Amino acid sequence: MIVRKVTDRWMWVTPPLAIVLLVFTLGQHPPGAVVAVASVVLAGAVLAAVHHAEVVAHRVGEPFGSLVLALAVTVIEVALIVTLMAGGGEKSATLARDTVFAAVMITCNGIVGLSILFGSLRHGIAVFRAEGTGSALSTIATLATLSLVLPNFTTSAPGPEFSTPQLVFAAVAALLLYGLFVATQTVRHRDYFLPVTKHGVVVHTEEHAEAPSGRATLASLGVLLLALVGVVGLAKVISPTIESGVEAAGMPHAVVGVVIALLVLLPETIAALRAARRDRLQTSLNLAFGSTMASIGLTVPAVAIASYWLSGPLVLGLGASHMVLLALTLVVATLTVIPGRATPLQGGLHLAVLAAFLELAVVP
Repeated sequence: MIVRKVTDRWMWVTPPLAIVLLVFTLGQHPPGAVVAVASVVLAGAVLAAVHHAEVVAHRVGEPFGSLVLALAVTVIEVALIVTLMAGGGEKSATLARDTVFAAVMITCNGIVGLSILFGSLRHGIAVFRAEGTGSALSTIATLATLSLVLPNFTTSAPGPEFSTPQLVFAAVAALLLYGLFVATQTVRHRDYFLPVTKHGVVVHTEEHAEAPSGRATLASLGVLLLALVGVVGLAKVISPTIESGVEAAGMPHAVVGVVIALLVLLPETIAALRAARRDRLQTSLNLAFGSTMASIGLTVPAVAIASYWLSGPLVLGLGASHMVLLALTLVVATLTVIPGRATPLQGGLHLAVLAAFLELAVVP
């Protein structure tokens, strides 16, 4: 009981502590001891974010709970991308593309693969609704192709870039498609995104602890946002140390973006794995695919608007090896989704694609 009370207090104290630490360290080069403290507080903020996201999800139910966490993380991530682009000069030309693609690989292969592996090893076969998950995957395929592949084949602008009219079209299309999916997920076909039992019975309500009050939910929502700001901000604070380590190891600079993306996506990863352990793989997939769509659907419009006052080019087109990995991801994910049931094999396939992405990031 005492341990639980201490843990509950830690979940409320850590996010404000992360914000305070962020205020004193952002934009500086803190010494190693401060970076170590920031890393510990960041880990605590991640756990706090997961806890408060689950409180909110318990109150509002699925798929709204998954949507809240995915959307909150992505909005803060987009703000960080635009901020870095504003001060990055020519080096920031590929920042949005690299960050979005890393998020796609981590969510569609890392979170999905681990969730399937955890769920199927624990419960035999992991089940989900192919109708909802399939529509999410098709939206991801359309968004990724229009935003990250098509720039390589246009001729109005040099290189893998959009001309201004093309960029406007891509931004509007991304925003509209994401909005259409959210409306489908939360209003017209909400049942398609609810967890199911092994016998195909839709789980409308969870039979466990009483739902929190509205006041407690709002408090958790506020602390959740603080925790997410702390996670993203402290990831930025420790990034110079990560960058120095990457350079010392002789690895490409792109590895830094991958590491930062892994840190930022930690709250969703932990939340997805907890859902998979409870035999709620649909919730895990809602988190993973929802985060992917939000990352593309919100980042592309944001950087399109920002490009009007930012100097330098905006490169969105993927390289050849990354297009191959994207195509492989979509094929494997499609074959995973179609049956509505998954075994450890499917989880292993997704993790193999993620491993290939990480290996190519280190050794291009």
